[in-house]
Amino acid sequence: MHDRQVFRENRRAREFESFVAGAAGRLLRAATLLTAEDPDANPRARRLLTLALGHTYARWHRLRGEDPYDCARQYLAVRFARTAWHRPWVPGRARPGPRGPLAALTAQERLVLVLRVYEGIAEERTAALLGFPPERVRAICDRAVSSVLHPVRPPGPRALGAKVAPS
Repeated sequence: MHDRQVFRENRRAREFESFVAGAAGRLLRAATLLTAEDPDANPRARRLLTLALGHTYARWHRLRGEDPYDCARQYLAVRFARTAWHRPWVPGRARPGPRGPLAALTAQERLVLVLRVYEGIAEERTAALLGFPPERVRAICDRAVSSVLHPVRPPGPRALGAKVAPS
């Protein structure tokens, strides 16, 4: 009996290691996009990834046909949403400003955009995961895509000799 249990645990560990080898890079990229950190300096994204993989490993023997990537991605998204929306910033606590490609977006916009565009999750599934109506997911996604494709640029310096319009 003991040998069989050891064999199962070893097989579980090998299967999980194989999953991590194939999925960790993409999950880390998704987490980095969510946190809007620089890809070379992303401690919050790495923490999200570690928590998602730990959660997935804890459920590994109960997945039974479920996609482990989907399980990890769902945990990653929900954990990000909880920490981004429900933990207000505390004055005096250092928090590096977002610098990644989606830094101009709100946390909600980043989450919807990453799930819909980067991960390719259907609108209805994204809505169910976040507890939003599909119309709201569509509106958030449209606004986020528009903001990324057409960013608002701060006014630059005026050209020399340019006339100022009368007020």
